Amino acid sequence: MNPLAVVVGSTGYIGGRLVPRLLDAGYDVRVLVRHANKLRDVPWADRVNVMIGDLEDVDSLREAFTGADVIYYLVHSMGPSGQRSFEQTERLCAGNVARAAADAGAGRIIYLGGLHPEGTLSRHLQSRKEVGDIFLAEPRVPAIVLQAGVVIGSGSASFEMIRQLTEVLPLMVAPRWVRNKVQPIAIRDVLYYLVAAAGLPASLNRTFDLGGPDVLRYDEMMNGYAAEAGCGVVR
Repeated sequence: MNPLAVVVGSTGYIGGRLVPRLLDAGYDVRVLVRHANKLRDVPWADRVNVMIGDLEDVDSLREAFTGADVIYYLVHSMGPSGQRSFEQTERLCAGNVARAAADAGAGRIIYLGGLHPEGTLSRHLQSRKEVGDIFLAEPRVPAIVLQAGVVIGSGSASFEMIRQLTEVLPLMVAPRWVRNKVQPIAIRDVLYYLVAAAGLPASLNRTFDLGGPDVLRYDEMMNGYAAEAGCGVVR
């Protein structure tokens, strides 16, 4: 019998690429979505079990998580939801997933968060850290929290931002944030670590930092793209 992986966030950039990797690695895959029609055009739709659920409704999650050897949580809230801030929504959803996973007897949660320094963080990075902390604090289900740097790959939000800014603006006087240092990592490496994390010892409940070999500023990444594409320069 194949191990069962449940993917929460399969309609996103990383989740949509992780599912076929898990299938190729021998997992049965179940995906949890709010609307099944979002998977209508993906090539692997007929190879997975699709279940409908809402992260804000813990009761809708338990059936989806039943029998799961591993649950991948690849969801991030970027804006407010109703009367709640995105931080409140992220805490609610993460708490629901942790509780439902424990109630269903799931084997492990794997969460992809953001690589961050010590000290004061942006609201989004702080929220991602808090989500990881929620999973790590659930005593009944071990969690692996992968904290990734900027993910680089065609179609990723970070790569497309760099590409569009560099191609659209041949010369740009950049804002101060382009001097911030980041540690980019290729999407193929992130997918490798996500799949490999499911095979870590069951006793592990901890974070791992993911980053490529180079620490760069955003303007250095943009100028590197410009050199390869033959366009633009950032000053």
